[in-house]
Amino acid sequence: MEAVPQLALLAGAQSLKSLLLLETRLQEKQKEIGHWFEAQWKKTPPPLYGSVDLRNAGFKLAPVDMNLFPAGFNNLNPDFLNDVIEAAKGAILDRVPGAKVIGLIPESHTRNLFYWENVGALVDILKRAGFQVSVGSLSKDVGPSGEIPLQSGGRLVLETLVREGAKLRFGAGIPDLILLNNDLSAGIPPLLQHVEQPLFPPAELGWHQRLKSEHFQYYAALSKEFAEMLGLDSWLFTPLFRYCGEIDFLRSEGLDCLMANAKTLLEDIQKKYQEYGVTQQPFIIVKADSGTQGMAVMTVRSVDELSSLNRKQRTSMAKSKGGVPVTRVLVQEGVYTFETFGAEEHVAEPVVYLWGKHVAGGFYRIHQERGRDENLNSPGMQFESLPFAWSCCSWPRGEMVHPYQKHLATYGVIAQLSMLAAAREIAG
Repeated sequence: MEAVPQLALLAGAQSLKSLLLLETRLQEKQKEIGHWFEAQWKKTPPPLYGSVDLRNAGFKLAPVDMNLFPAGFNNLNPDFLNDVIEAAKGAILDRVPGAKVIGLIPESHTRNLFYWENVGALVDILKRAGFQVSVGSLSKDVGPSGEIPLQSGGRLVLETLVREGAKLRFGAGIPDLILLNNDLSAGIPPLLQHVEQPLFPPAELGWHQRLKSEHFQYYAALSKEFAEMLGLDSWLFTPLFRYCGEIDFLRSEGLDCLMANAKTLLEDIQKKYQEYGVTQQPFIIVKADSGTQGMAVMTVRSVDELSSLNRKQRTSMAKSKGGVPVTRVLVQEGVYTFETFGAEEHVAEPVVYLWGKHVAGGFYRIHQERGRDENLNSPGMQFESLPFAWSCCSWPRGEMVHPYQKHLATYGVIAQLSMLAAAREIAG
């Protein structure tokens, strides 16, 4: 087994007590929680798949991002791949009974070799789940051979996508369903508009339209209901947030809105810190309200920092993935990560993967050059798989092999809560 994940809780006895209380309540009420989730899934079925970025401050464990187009399947623990395969198979057949052929559409770029390792791992999972899989790229620049070599060995064959009426053909075959691993930041291309085949996730949930602030509104509402069931303060697993809808960093327009919301949010966080005896300095994360890959993100510790942004900072915040201009920002409570990995204790944050309603693995995102209050999703990050060693259950049964399995189980429950919020987004 890989190096054991380490949890460094540095926020004091009162803060540690808060996390242990959350874990204890989740374990005590696991049956009630299970029934609650099942009732919720019936109201709004979960997305086909997704990933949730978590931050564990000891005094607080909260999701800080939820991706409907996860791109790190190659980082999951191979020792528990059977669980991932079963979860994927169940999630797909629940939505398209009798499905046999899947058309997978990856991102259009071709230079990110790590991303293609993700696609290769995803294809392997789907094939081992019993499906035929064809990969078709929306990009016209896929090379003369139509193949992508993988660093791990082997090649990905990219089929030509052809529209036939209301259906999309991948090479010589027409799939039963289309799985998107492309977040459609630039919009829905004509090939995917009004496609007759089931499309997962819905193209309308691409980053050209989806808003992080909307997701966290759904999450906040669900977390309050969930917290009442546990008899806890929902703040223990919910990030506070605000947002600004009209901003232009290059022209320094809309910064008054940003500073006003930042001031209010920092004050609200400080009140919660005082309530729970937290001595750390509050901070916030300002990031594009849509988009991924950790672009257009910055840590802010005081409002003064926003009033004196230099050109380099404004330029880095002005555009997200694909050069899409940033016009809306999420102003989110910063959650410290007091988790470390390895003997050198590099800062780490857990990322949980789900197929449907089931937790299906995860990994630590690690960064040697970033601090506990900074964004780790940036160049230089590394990954270490986590041992989610129970068959996609919310809580491990029987004796726990390692003491940190309680933490992993807690991560799974909070990730499921975020997945449920995404289900509410899709339902509208």
